[in-house]
Amino acid sequence: MTRLVFLPHQTICPEGAVVEANPGESICEAALRSGLEIEHACEMSCACTTCHVYIREGFDTLEEADELEEDYLDKAWGVDPDSRLSCQALVADQDLVVEIPRYTINMVSEQH
Repeated sequence: MTRLVFLPHQTICPEGAVVEANPGESICEAALRSGLEIEHACEMSCACTTCHVYIREGFDTLEEADELEEDYLDKAWGVDPDSRLSCQALVADQDLVVEIPRYTINMVSEQH
């Protein structure tokens, strides 16, 4: 198992969180399975940017983003060199430190 350390986020995990992930599982899948409600408006089909995250440690252990993911990242709010779509970033065998951005491109969340 790989550990995903989520940095504190004001609404999703105010104290931060540590999640166990299986190699080959996406960051989004592992987070949702563990009760962290990361937005994923397209149901993890790589058709939006709502699951955008920053990989603060362990970025180099992930496979490179494909062209479709890169195209969507170009549309995400607040992209930096450590950005990935959590539905596309598959966990390997090294722990990761993940930061969930404060904002997404969604103007209104489906969560009420």
